[in-house]
Amino acid sequence: MDYERFFVWKNRDEAIKIQEELRKKIVLVDGFTNINTVGGVDTSFSNDKALSVIVVMNYKTLELMEVSYHLMEVTVPYMPSFLSFREGPSIIKAWEKLKIKPDILIFDGQGIAHPRRLGIASHVGVVLDIATIGCAKNLLIGDFKEPDNKKGAFSYIYDKGEIIGVVLRSKENVRPVYISPGHKVSLDSSIKILFNCTYKYRLPEPVRLAHIYSKKILLDLKEER
Repeated sequence: MDYERFFVWKNRDEAIKIQEELRKKIVLVDGFTNINTVGGVDTSFSNDKALSVIVVMNYKTLELMEVSYHLMEVTVPYMPSFLSFREGPSIIKAWEKLKIKPDILIFDGQGIAHPRRLGIASHVGVVLDIATIGCAKNLLIGDFKEPDNKKGAFSYIYDKGEIIGVVLRSKENVRPVYISPGHKVSLDSSIKILFNCTYKYRLPEPVRLAHIYSKKILLDLKEER
């Protein structure tokens, strides 16, 4: 399949057309019966290069099973709500290199909690036709009430009267994370999966580990030059 056409940046208007095309294909019901493996995605940047990492873990034990990465030049500047066009191509390449394709993929970014309901988790999820969840460190859009200061507490994120995600307190006395379904997963399942993947840190383990590897691999590649 020609994945690249869904990430081509010509201008803002053309990018919005792609987002609107893909948004119509989003499915917000669970596209799986059992989850045995879970993946985490993170992208780091150095000058004009993007390095995307995908880790695959055992869902029950959170044991690391595989790490895949891809480094490539990036020409799209950082723009809020258009992150997919900047990071998507390298994520797709890292996905194609995986020997173990996880049952669900968690992104450091948004799912449908996005102005056009197509954050990077939804964008990549629809293109690859896989189950995805967005777990962002910051709110992009919407309003919410601060959840109680206890692990597992959450409140809904609303935008124009629509529930687009939740604010989850993954750990006491730390800032919450912002969860929204990406594709082929319900909001309720997104909450349960993220909570099950969160150990003793703020971020779920697959995303946290992907971030660690993205920084380490990028540093190792620099030292090899």
